Amino acid sequence: MLNFKNISLRRGVRVLFSNTSFTIHKGQKAGLTGANGTGKSSLFAMLLNQLQIDEGDFSMPPGLEIAHVAQETPAVTSSAIDYVLDGDKELRQIQQHLIHAEQHNDGLKLAELHNTLEHIGGYTAQARASILMSGLGFSTEQEQKAVTTFSGGWRMRLNLAQALMCRSDVLLLDEPTNHLDLDAVIWLQDWLCKYSGTLLLISHDRDFLDAITDHIIHIEQNKAEIYTGNYSAFEKMRAEKLAQQQSAYIKQQREIEHIQSFITRFKAKATKAKQAQSRVKALERMEVISQAHVDSPFNFSFPAPEKMPNPLLQIEEADIGYGEQVILSQVSLSITPGDRIGLLGPNGAGKSSLIKILASQMQPLAGNIQIAEALNIGYFAQHQLEQLRLDESPLWHLQQLDKQATERDLRNFLGGFDFRGDKISEKVKPFSGGEKARLVLALLVYQNPNLLLLDEPTNHLDLEMRHALSMALQEYEGALVVVSHDRHLLRSVTDSLLLVADGKAQPFDGDLDDYRVWMSEHKKSLGETDVDMGSPDSGLSRKVQRQNEAERRKRLKPLLNKLKKAEQTVEKFHTEQKKLETQLADSEIYSDSNKAKLKKLLAQKINVDKALEQSEEEWMILEELLEQENL
Repeated sequence: MLNFKNISLRRGVRVLFSNTSFTIHKGQKAGLTGANGTGKSSLFAMLLNQLQIDEGDFSMPPGLEIAHVAQETPAVTSSAIDYVLDGDKELRQIQQHLIHAEQHNDGLKLAELHNTLEHIGGYTAQARASILMSGLGFSTEQEQKAVTTFSGGWRMRLNLAQALMCRSDVLLLDEPTNHLDLDAVIWLQDWLCKYSGTLLLISHDRDFLDAITDHIIHIEQNKAEIYTGNYSAFEKMRAEKLAQQQSAYIKQQREIEHIQSFITRFKAKATKAKQAQSRVKALERMEVISQAHVDSPFNFSFPAPEKMPNPLLQIEEADIGYGEQVILSQVSLSITPGDRIGLLGPNGAGKSSLIKILASQMQPLAGNIQIAEALNIGYFAQHQLEQLRLDESPLWHLQQLDKQATERDLRNFLGGFDFRGDKISEKVKPFSGGEKARLVLALLVYQNPNLLLLDEPTNHLDLEMRHALSMALQEYEGALVVVSHDRHLLRSVTDSLLLVADGKAQPFDGDLDDYRVWMSEHKKSLGETDVDMGSPDSGLSRKVQRQNEAERRKRLKPLLNKLKKAEQTVEKFHTEQKKLETQLADSEIYSDSNKAKLKKLLAQKINVDKALEQSEEEWMILEELLEQENL
């Protein structure tokens, strides 16, 4: 149990959140959401004892093994798989002790260490590490490569694999999907669903949060509040609160009217049919989620393209690759106005290469490309963030695109991407990855393209910006080709899927759920396996695991029953305490006519506070006893 009681956390003079109380119980999986800069990563730093709380109390059972993903990868020359194995600290300690015992011919110590090694699954540790690396996209050959040979994104995957290798009680993951492709995201999702410890997850991928979490901790307006359920459930609960505001209701009605108008006008026109269908999807989701985003700082849309030639671009029997190596062969693709294509396929299969061919960033090795004279491409890729002028401002970047525009108009436009006030004139250099990505998207939108090519556009974007981008893309009238590990974005904005795999690019007849099945079958055909998903306990035989678990449950049942009862008592008094605090926060209670009621409430508050403190002490004692039993 992680118990936060009246916590306040500051960074400098800025309050991140204050007077925050909630409890994370053992085995729960909680997602942390909120705008960038609200304090999600700072909360992790507090749990790792890297940041001290300013007020309140935080408690957890002693001796918990907390795993997290390192933000930096040391420039070590050890192999990638050895680096991943370092995540199991106890395994590494036993291996060192074994070397020492062998050097001193200590047979008794050797027998003891080998028994411990078997108990923790040490003999299958290398196989578990290989499964983790395979799931995250590493090939068998890459396992033996030195860590220093990998790029930044792949090093982050190694750090993630190392954290998963740790047999942890608590796992902290901060945006783990940022450097992953869709296949690795799906694999990681399955692994985390089977993870038996307590998970705290920061993510802006709503599908990922929905599949994994059973609680959401949302931080906004200097408050952190916990909700029961996954992200969709939280969104509905938050929407209900916001829907009570009249201004929010009026805004939603305007959006519904606007979308319905578009559907009515264009659903019968063949050239607009796909876009009309996207508006129908938006309208279906409107009642569920739009109210949760009424206070979004983002408000932008794509203007209608000036010209829409048909077709926009055609590829005929193209071979795509580098040098003499062909990655994709005989690719034929025609892109017409209104097309909305999502590219699927394993890592390294050629999705980004195909996008580069479409963007004229690469030339095919063979075949033909026909480009319409009025084609205006908007191309987004992660490397474009590095091409921003770091010593210049967002306003300067926009002025280079349109030197005739007034500063007022450019400021208004940038405001839709949440660049406001002094931020518009600040240098780009200190901007976060999310801010740089928003600026690149703003520059792309301003150029009014009739073909959008988006390669992982949601990396570093928070949930509100992803929602705004999704809504803008649904209303976009041009053609769209997108590669993304964000399944919600793919579902929202694409009408057809193209599978890039096994040297081919072919239409995929199915949806993302069908692709997950295809991916599983594809791995089996390649001889890959996800046995036990590389879980920490997979080193023990199933029979021994069942026997051990049965004996352990029998032995610990009385203690677990007491612990469960203690947890319920803590929850009960905590709920009563919050109820009384709410009543005492009402200014009316302090009027002369309510003196008797105030006196009664204050007495109740004193009693509940004492009872809560006592029950928390009892719970902590039981947690320590359970911890000793588990050693």
